[in-house]
Amino acid sequence: MRIIDTLKKTQGLCVKELGERLKLSYMGVKQHCDELERHGYVDTWRRPKPVGRPEMVYRLTPKAHIFFPSATNAMTIEVLHAANRLYGHAAGEKLLYSVFSLKTEDYMRKLHGKTVLELAERLVKIREQEGYMSELSSGDPIAIVEYHSPIFDLLEAFPLVRRLEREMMERILGVRVEREEEMASGLYRCRFEFQP
Repeated sequence: MRIIDTLKKTQGLCVKELGERLKLSYMGVKQHCDELERHGYVDTWRRPKPVGRPEMVYRLTPKAHIFFPSATNAMTIEVLHAANRLYGHAAGEKLLYSVFSLKTEDYMRKLHGKTVLELAERLVKIREQEGYMSELSSGDPIAIVEYHSPIFDLLEAFPLVRRLEREMMERILGVRVEREEEMASGLYRCRFEFQP
């Protein structure tokens, strides 16, 4: 699981990089990665290097998503679609607005801090507990980076949720936020960049 968690936060790593991060031997990592590949949880690709042969890199496959929590389910999505069928196209969206409004208020009650950075640090801890695999990137610009979304199926069914998440972050942190999302193979990354 440590290998899977580490790979989830990258675009892929070679055995040597995994060994360094996890403080494991080359052969120990290689053996575990081969087993994960046999079960279909990781695949390999050749990453070009500036000089020499490309190196073999392991990355997660979509099958590895079963190891990460999912807060929504098919029933939730079906209820939202049923609301649209019964009460009109905007009914599901209205329900989502209401849910995100309550979620924003809940976060705001839990967050204590005087600066945006203090609020963001606390928010990352809460989101990490909720299964988002969050971390604070203190580069320029500062961003909250999430490597998993337990509501990914909801994001796909109702793209409005992406905007609602961004607006929620803006309200909580009191700054303008840009949301960027990347998906490749079994990898997911969402950045909430703080704008000046």
